[in-house]
Amino acid sequence: MGIIDIKNNIEKILDDNKALNIMSIDLKNKSYIADYMVIASGTSSRHLQALSEILVTQLKKLGIDNCRIEGKNSNDWKLVDAHDVIVHIFHPEKRELYDLEKMWSEEIPKQKAII
Repeated sequence: MGIIDIKNNIEKILDDNKALNIMSIDLKNKSYIADYMVIASGTSSRHLQALSEILVTQLKKLGIDNCRIEGKNSNDWKLVDAHDVIVHIFHPEKRELYDLEKMWSEEIPKQKAII
């Protein structure tokens, strides 16, 4: 399964489980941490937790093992590290505060890519 397939599966899993405002950002020329960042919102702390756990479970069924969830103690944010795709799941107010879409959507020259 290629990286685009993984990203598309992540978007579909999030959408199927009622995540809101799902957005993907291509990081290939911006960072070495991942090829894509997917950002989505949940409706409550329970929804954020459920989305992150469902995502890891579904990815494992697709053969993508060893995904990790960060932010387990946070009610406002979860991060799922799916290797070449980083997934941020936010409470809408925190998402607006951090505004990762704006920060990562700007063009960055390859030589200044962030690690």
